[in-house]
Amino acid sequence: MFEQLRRKRHQVGLPPGTLETPGLTLPDAEVRIQALAYGPTDARHYDIADMRDCGPLLGQSQVLWIDVDGVHSAGALRQAGDLFGIHPLILEDISHTTQRPKLEDMEKYLFITCKMLRYDEENRRVLEEQGSFVLGPNYLVSFQEADGGDVFGEIRERIMTGKGRARRMDADYLLYCLMDAVVDNYFLVLEKVGDHIEDMEEAVLSTPSASMLENLHALRREALFLRKYIWPLREVVARLQTNGGTLVREATMPYFRDLYDHSIQVIDTIETFRDVLAGLSDLYLSGLSFKTNEIMKVLTMLSTLFIPLTFLAGLYGMNFKHMPELEWEWGYYGVLAVMAATSVGMLIFFRGKKWL
Repeated sequence: MFEQLRRKRHQVGLPPGTLETPGLTLPDAEVRIQALAYGPTDARHYDIADMRDCGPLLGQSQVLWIDVDGVHSAGALRQAGDLFGIHPLILEDISHTTQRPKLEDMEKYLFITCKMLRYDEENRRVLEEQGSFVLGPNYLVSFQEADGGDVFGEIRERIMTGKGRARRMDADYLLYCLMDAVVDNYFLVLEKVGDHIEDMEEAVLSTPSASMLENLHALRREALFLRKYIWPLREVVARLQTNGGTLVREATMPYFRDLYDHSIQVIDTIETFRDVLAGLSDLYLSGLSFKTNEIMKVLTMLSTLFIPLTFLAGLYGMNFKHMPELEWEWGYYGVLAVMAATSVGMLIFFRGKKWL
């Protein structure tokens, strides 16, 4: 199930702009900072020990991309805020990893937050991580919850090797590339979830059991959280493609329109999953009812077969002295024959009614 479902306690009454980190990262975990400075002709990678060391890199290249893995360090966030002029409330949103995907236009920079998803193959569940982006005139700062790997490796490789058009474009195109990688990864996660749903569908059709209802409920809740985290992203991309301000150039607009189409496809897939899971729940309940009806039908037929036999046995078990058949030499065998004939006749009747 979603790691987001773990409890995240917030301190009540803190002043606005307090850098509280209720996320999944540990307070003493290491913060990793990478910088990638590039232009049309070259690209340079730096491992940064202190956020303040990024200051000299500003303005030395066409685009500067700073990637921060770990948002639990209030000191690193404050340094980033001082270096790039990030508002304290934006820093608070970066550190609070329960944010809804959104876009804030701060005139000098854009702030975007979204959810990055991973699929845990072993436990068959979706894990989420918050990603935040600060887009400036010639720089982009990305923040991730922890250094546990991301989906940006191919983008780094393309920039370093000069493949594609990233080097020739500005920072807004880099933002598109990163968000496109996040959305494309949604498709991979949804494919895994779809496989899980198909396996569940086969199990419901073949051998429905009591534990399946809990699994179906978990899948439906997972689909609900997917919708919760992905649906607002459509609004974010829609704003970027129509009104990204001066930081999103006209040449980049078509790419964001394509990204908007991808986000719509993701949402349609999630809605399809929700409909399928709702149908599976009804199918599971119908299967249990059918199974119960089959059991009741067998028990009813057995009871019906024994009703006349019980009547005959009870009739000749009465303790009357003068009963006509009691003195008959073949009476016992005759009663058994009548019982057998009655049972066979009832079975033939059930077969004729197609109850068997």
